[in-house]
Amino acid sequence: MSAPGKRPHMLPEEFEAVARIAAREAEGLRLEFIDGRLSVKARHDGSRGRVVQWLTRGFLESRPELFLHAWKGLRVQADLACRATADGVLAPSGAFAGEGEWGDPEPVLMVAEVTSYDCETDRRSRVDKPRVYAETGIPIYLLVDRNTCEVSVYSEPNGRRYECARTVPFGKDVPLPDPVGITLRTEPLKDWVR
Repeated sequence: MSAPGKRPHMLPEEFEAVARIAAREAEGLRLEFIDGRLSVKARHDGSRGRVVQWLTRGFLESRPELFLHAWKGLRVQADLACRATADGVLAPSGAFAGEGEWGDPEPVLMVAEVTSYDCETDRRSRVDKPRVYAETGIPIYLLVDRNTCEVSVYSEPNGRRYECARTVPFGKDVPLPDPVGITLRTEPLKDWVR
């Protein structure tokens, strides 16, 4: 229990101020704020960026009315008090026009994360992110896991977790259910792992 008059966690507004300063001081530095914890999102290596480009191209070809907004910050969890930066956010092309760094999750159809090669990947990409995105009600969470060479698709959020999860190895086609409704051909992903 915290002492009287003391807050146990940073407020979202305080986090946003810290994140703005950090981004200004260190190019490419992105902070996240999940469950009252401040964390650093790993910088993008060339192959991780290439996976995001590949996803962007695939969605533009299959669903031209949508856009994969790269490295977009979202207000997440049921109370929208947390902040997460997704590697890709699939939403209508104009969904975030006029918004700042942290967008409203309402128009989001899917979030995509590409694992980095850091010690926080397991907790952040495989545990925290699927939970907070499901709590937010985002229909699909796509995880491109370069550590295991697999793609996981989480769907049917129930407010606590995703009820459906499907994992396939790189090279196997993976359907993305509605509201996305396309099939990803994952063979190229084999070229962007260590």
